[in-house]
Amino acid sequence: MSKEEVEAVEEVLESCPRERRHLIRILQAIQEKLGYLPEDALREVALFFGISPAEVYGVATFYNQFRFVPLGKFHIVVCMGTACHSMGGALVLDAFQRELGIKVGEVTPDRKYSLERVGCIGCCTQAPVVVVNGRIFPKMTPYKVEEVLAKLKAEDELGGDKEQG
Repeated sequence: MSKEEVEAVEEVLESCPRERRHLIRILQAIQEKLGYLPEDALREVALFFGISPAEVYGVATFYNQFRFVPLGKFHIVVCMGTACHSMGGALVLDAFQRELGIKVGEVTPDRKYSLERVGCIGCCTQAPVVVVNGRIFPKMTPYKVEEVLAKLKAEDELGGDKEQG
């Protein structure tokens, strides 16, 4: 971890009681500050509580809210709920994987793009839906993937979007 990340983890730990019942809250706070849970942070949390790193990792991996790699500058979320899936969501996801050269849960080597699939975004009438940094792209098709990525690249070149945590 970088010096800044170490300081952020220490700040979170110092602000919380050393009671095991606060473990999830601490993991959430660290992820909020860093954008993910680095392995070193999990070890620090284990030391803080006097428990094994495996126990901390077990809790963190049980909940799907926790990430173990940093997000890309553009975090792409593809809905795979019933409506989106039946309207071609899997084809859209495949197109993003092909265009970006990454799989779900991965980040491009330049850290520009990360890819995630979720059960339902809640925009079923607009299926299939993709969300990038909170912005909704409705009625997606595999052919629109290249267009969306071109827009994101243009925004990046203009400095139009800020880094994700």
